[in-house]
Amino acid sequence: MISNRLAALCAIPAAFMLMAANPVPPKHLRGKEDAACRAGEAGPALRVTVLGLKDRAGQLRIELYPANEQDFLAPDKELIAAGKLFKRVDAAVPASGNPGLCIRAPGPGVYAVAVLHDRDGNGKFGVMRDGIGVPGPERLGRRRPPVDKATVSIGSGVTTRTVTMQYLRGLGFAPVDG
Repeated sequence: MISNRLAALCAIPAAFMLMAANPVPPKHLRGKEDAACRAGEAGPALRVTVLGLKDRAGQLRIELYPANEQDFLAPDKELIAAGKLFKRVDAAVPASGNPGLCIRAPGPGVYAVAVLHDRDGNGKFGVMRDGIGVPGPERLGRRRPPVDKATVSIGSGVTTRTVTMQYLRGLGFAPVDG
């Protein structure tokens, strides 16, 4: 008989499983040079302060998507093949403090954003160990992050937001301290 915990884990949405299938992108898609907003650099960008890390292991990843349900958290290869927006920036988790990530936007507009904490640094999202966060304050529970909680309006300069990471706790995703 399947335990209640195993049954609940099986209910975790397919979007998380799709993220697990996305390997580390080729070098031309990584954009590590964008991980810090550079002073005086013009153009639209999003700077995210990451709160609530479970630990200091691995990598942080910020991803920028079109702001619609169909494309949010879709596999990068599909979005790129369809000529749709997809950007990703990876950065090492700092030894202390609240990390800041910056990602350049192609222009001012509304975008969907996800921040991932790849704790083992393997370039894949692992439901059991890794964390996810979106700009909206709501707990994710057992559902994929809704696009309306992940959208950000980016202006012509640097827009700032805060993201609290959530990790699998019991039957769903929640902040470490909540």
